[in-house]
Amino acid sequence: MWAYNGVFYQIYPIGFCGAPVHNDGECVPRIRKLLDWSEYLGNLGIDSILLNPIFESDNHGYDTRDFKQIDCRLGTNEDFADVCKSLHKHGVKIVLDGVFNHVGRGFWAFKDVLEKKCDSPYKDWFHINFGGNNSYNDGFWYEGWEGHFELVKLNLHNPAVTDYLLECVKFWVDTFDIDGLRLDVAYSLDHHFMKRLRSYVQELKSDFVLIGEVLFGDYNLIVNDEMLHSCTNYECYKGIYSSFNSMNLFEIAHSLHRQFGADQWCIYRGKHLMTFVDNHDVTRLASILTNKKHIPLAYGLLLGMPGIPCLYYGSEWGETGEKAPDNDYALRPCFEEPKPNELTDYIKLLITVRQNSDAICNGAYRNVVIQNHQLIFERRSNDESVMIAINASDSPYTAHHQDLRGDALDLLTEEKVSMDGKLELPAYSVQYLKIM
Repeated sequence: MWAYNGVFYQIYPIGFCGAPVHNDGECVPRIRKLLDWSEYLGNLGIDSILLNPIFESDNHGYDTRDFKQIDCRLGTNEDFADVCKSLHKHGVKIVLDGVFNHVGRGFWAFKDVLEKKCDSPYKDWFHINFGGNNSYNDGFWYEGWEGHFELVKLNLHNPAVTDYLLECVKFWVDTFDIDGLRLDVAYSLDHHFMKRLRSYVQELKSDFVLIGEVLFGDYNLIVNDEMLHSCTNYECYKGIYSSFNSMNLFEIAHSLHRQFGADQWCIYRGKHLMTFVDNHDVTRLASILTNKKHIPLAYGLLLGMPGIPCLYYGSEWGETGEKAPDNDYALRPCFEEPKPNELTDYIKLLITVRQNSDAICNGAYRNVVIQNHQLIFERRSNDESVMIAINASDSPYTAHHQDLRGDALDLLTEEKVSMDGKLELPAYSVQYLKIM
């Protein structure tokens, strides 16, 4: 699967393009802004772009009105088709946000129910009780996602609903040539639907990728040969920033070993979970880390650990943004153009090194040295061994271990390093050491 060797770049289009928060009905081709970013993403080394909702919606994109029309605030289907062609031309694959758990109150089938009530042929597309009521005083009760009545939960047990959603996916492949889907709130989706989706998209495109949004629980339940290829790794997301803030790298080392280590009880060996340090739902890395000198170290960890790394737009140059109660738009800003800096160049280097290393993309994981302020772990494939060393301290550190022997090439500096049971780690440093 191509995604296992890739690096993703996530964009929230409504914010990125500077569109109005509420759908004003005016068609403006803002999505074409991505045409100006295609070359930048290609040069950064991005393999794939993950776009949060782009289809016609009431407000934020997750309240869909029409799965077959690009949101008018972003432009037309023709505008987006041009964008997809440009991204593909620059070697960037396209993964869209598949919001299949719920729709908005403006969704065409739900509007029919609002008008015709129990006489609507679409009443069974939703979970409705005509003997109740709701906060909108519609004269009937319906299930909203996690109690949010602006998000009307779809009945995925209804074959007509799943047939319609699969038809929409085919439409996206035929019209935009997309390469995969990120399934919103995958932890809430019916497992039979996900199995059918996996089988269906494999017939459309044999290498079509499915990635689920999962916050907690056993990822194996949906990441398997019958359902999804990957899901979001929130355990390690928390472990990365928490380890640096508490100066306790044992936390992330424990999570990585629990998930990917060689012991029998390590639960996700051989799987490629989507890894990240921030996204459209959480405070940005540059705001959540208490020591800003740890920002490049966090990316050194992210690009070296097991998984499919995903960068959130703007964070590659250190953009800040804090999550606020009931308002995520501070996390979803508009940038007129990329603002690359030294951090961007460093991340570009990490991406290049990763993409040229089978051990880093697909190799096994093993902890070598763990201290509160230091972590050295090995990524090993059949033909390659890479030691990734991180020193989060403001002081140099000498690591001692029997496996730190022989010569190595630091892939980030191209300098030869000779080890004799020890390794010198400068303050605030990351080393990717290929054992020679």
